[in-house]
Amino acid sequence: MLEGEIPSDISSLSNLKVLYLWSNRLTGSIPPEIGNLTNLMSLNLFSNRLEGSVPREIGNLVRLEEVLLYDNQLTGSIPSEIGNLVNLHTLALLINSLESSAFHLEPILSQNPRAAEQPLFRVYSAGYGNHSSLLEELNINDNQFDGPLPISLSNATNLNNIQLYENRFTGTIPRGLGSLQKLFHFDVTFNQLEARNAAEWGFLDDLANCSSLKYLQLTSNNLSGFLPQSIGNFSTTLMWFEIDDNYIAGSIPAEIGNLVSLTSVRMKSNLLTGRIPAALGSLARLQIIDLSRNRFTGGIPATLGNLTRLTELQLYSNRLQGPIPPALETCPLELLDLSFNQLNGTVPKEILSIPTLTRFLNVSYNSLAGSLTPQVGNMKNIGQFDISGNRLSGTIPRTLGDCQQLDSLDMAGNSFQGSIPSSFSQLKGLQSLDLSRNNLSGLIPEFLGNFRFLSYLNLSFNNFEGELPKHGVFTNLTAFSVLGNSKLCGGVQALNLPPCPTPSSSKRHLSRKLVAAISVASGIICLILLLSLFGIHRWMPKSKEGHAADGIKVPHMMVTYAELLRATDGFSSANLVGVGSFGSVYKGLLNYEEYQLVAVKVLNLQQSGASRSFVAECGALRNVRHRNLVKILTACTSTDYRGNDFKALLYEFMPNGSLEKWVHPEANEQGQTRALSLIHRLNILIDVASALDYLHHNGPEPIVHCDIKPSNVLLDHDMVAHVGDFGLARFLNRSPIEASQRSSTSMIFKGSIGYVAPVWSGQQSFSRRGCLQLWDTSTQTLTGKRPTGETLKDDLSLPRYLEMALPERVAEIIDPNLLLEEEGEETNECTRDRAMECLALSLEIGIRCTKESPPERMQLVDAINELTAIRNAYLEHTKQGKRTQLRDEDPVLD
Repeated sequence: MLEGEIPSDISSLSNLKVLYLWSNRLTGSIPPEIGNLTNLMSLNLFSNRLEGSVPREIGNLVRLEEVLLYDNQLTGSIPSEIGNLVNLHTLALLINSLESSAFHLEPILSQNPRAAEQPLFRVYSAGYGNHSSLLEELNINDNQFDGPLPISLSNATNLNNIQLYENRFTGTIPRGLGSLQKLFHFDVTFNQLEARNAAEWGFLDDLANCSSLKYLQLTSNNLSGFLPQSIGNFSTTLMWFEIDDNYIAGSIPAEIGNLVSLTSVRMKSNLLTGRIPAALGSLARLQIIDLSRNRFTGGIPATLGNLTRLTELQLYSNRLQGPIPPALETCPLELLDLSFNQLNGTVPKEILSIPTLTRFLNVSYNSLAGSLTPQVGNMKNIGQFDISGNRLSGTIPRTLGDCQQLDSLDMAGNSFQGSIPSSFSQLKGLQSLDLSRNNLSGLIPEFLGNFRFLSYLNLSFNNFEGELPKHGVFTNLTAFSVLGNSKLCGGVQALNLPPCPTPSSSKRHLSRKLVAAISVASGIICLILLLSLFGIHRWMPKSKEGHAADGIKVPHMMVTYAELLRATDGFSSANLVGVGSFGSVYKGLLNYEEYQLVAVKVLNLQQSGASRSFVAECGALRNVRHRNLVKILTACTSTDYRGNDFKALLYEFMPNGSLEKWVHPEANEQGQTRALSLIHRLNILIDVASALDYLHHNGPEPIVHCDIKPSNVLLDHDMVAHVGDFGLARFLNRSPIEASQRSSTSMIFKGSIGYVAPVWSGQQSFSRRGCLQLWDTSTQTLTGKRPTGETLKDDLSLPRYLEMALPERVAEIIDPNLLLEEEGEETNECTRDRAMECLALSLEIGIRCTKESPPERMQLVDAINELTAIRNAYLEHTKQGKRTQLRDEDPVLD
């Protein structure tokens, strides 16, 4: 294997025609002297460790037919001189770090008018002009190219292989690709390409004219809108159709049944709806179907049983209903994943009898019932089997022990009874076994401790009894769980289980029977008394408030942990929208009443105060109703799949996020930031003030939020503000004892650092002059400055900082991202002056809210009225300005 650098004196090999140095450990750069090898026809340097840029001198090698430089560490741009390579038919630059500047070259083919439009033209149209391009393969994937795909791509008519995946291309896919009659592979996956309407999806109409096209891969872009029916017009040669991880909505056109050569259909992680087309069952060559993570409804088409070559069927995380079709037994499936749907019925014995199932069978988190039939033993080569989260019952079939290739078995969250079959001793390759949350009983088998590869064992929340083994996996406290089995004894000392009885203790056990009998009798008497007291209590009039721990009550429908797991795609990071003091908030797709998109706040119960926060939020929001309060939909109190406590709250989803992200924006990848206009900001302040006024004065009982800050103000689709996160809320009209029982925090500290509600006084009592809770949100919204920001020096508070600046220096203190005009409108000097006046008046309201003496502070209703007046005056001024501008531009209007 060669090492070191390519020597510069390689240029002395003037008659060299082929240079193959691939798959070595060459370092350094490509020497520019390589340009002296004028007879070179093939340059192959792939799979080395070459750095630097592609030398311009490569343009001297006019006889070159192929350039293979992929899998190196090349940087910089593609030199314009590469356009001199008139005989080039293969250019492979994939797996480097070539940058976007490669596409900003001066046109080299000036005699071609389209070359000037798209500088990238030369990359794959080398030799155009008086020649017809000979380039057949363009492979520049896994680089850092950006910008739009050039329209002139369609001019390289000899291209048969276009691979541009894993770059940063943006914009739409250009039209005219139908001229590439030799094209068989088109791959633009992992870019940022768009298609939002029928016109932008037109490139599919063009590709339908490519009679040789076999592989079409559009995965992981920003494609949206609806899949056009024209996909049925593709050539019957099309084999792969992949559009995973986009935003495509609507149904799959039935015309897909025309593509008789399809072997792979991948459409997972989109927004597709409707039924899965039965026409898929007519595509006899299909080997792979992946429609998971969509919103398909209805049943699984029985016609899929016609696919006698189908090896992989993935339909998980949809809304499919009905039974699992037994007809699937005729498919030579190796992998079947139907998890996280709404399927019912049984697990068909026909499915369990598919001999080819070797990789994965997953039907977890559905509504399957009945028993698991003995045919499960026919899957002798299955690797992973998951039936958790269903309603299966009966005993575990002993034949499951015949599946000796199992490395993962999950049967948790069902109603299985009986003991662990002794036949499980044959499953020596198990790495993960989960039998938790069933009704299993008997002894925990010793042989589980003998499994060398077992690294995860969950037997929690069953009825196991007797001595726990002390070897193998049972010595690693992080690898197994036996929680919720109260009759276990022994085990390793760290578990603190009671010791198991010894034979010598049996006599003492008999002597205690009489005492136990007396104790039982006494217990029965006590139970009768308790039931009597409970009956009296039930007939007594109930308090007006109920108990705060009840939280969300009927008519709110409760949701299950399994439903939330499915709705958030397993609480994936892709759906994480925020993290707070007591938990995380996820976006979820859930058919809940009229809501499909919800926000799921999952409490971190390991965090001190999280459970109390859950109670407080339920208590605060269960009876309040206001357009500017976040609407709580329901709650979930359950256990997760590991048996841990689980609490979550469901809210109406706010698509525009928190006010925090608007007043303190982070630049996106294009260096752009989001901004709010002055009118938007004033409307938000009025919304927040209205919510606080309702909570303090107009709700069922006065509530103080205690943690008003921009991150707790959420914006809906119309930019209407909603106050949320009531985990620190307090009820004003309750006794200290009652308040401490129903609130979430101590009587010492309230709110976040920098946002501590000034309404909390040193005497541990609340003032209902809630304007204090408004000041921080208003000043941050208008200035963009945080209360703990670095701008504030010399112990100068934000209110005092503003007071010193107003009104003369208002332009210096406002948020630099604040838009004084609406989108598409211009601001003249007069309007700007009026905007500054409105800002000064609005900030003065914030300052008046922070007066040290409560009687000097504004009432909320006064703040609302003044903010509304300021907003209306500014709107009227801008309208008059527009009318004046129109009259100036068109005197006829006078």
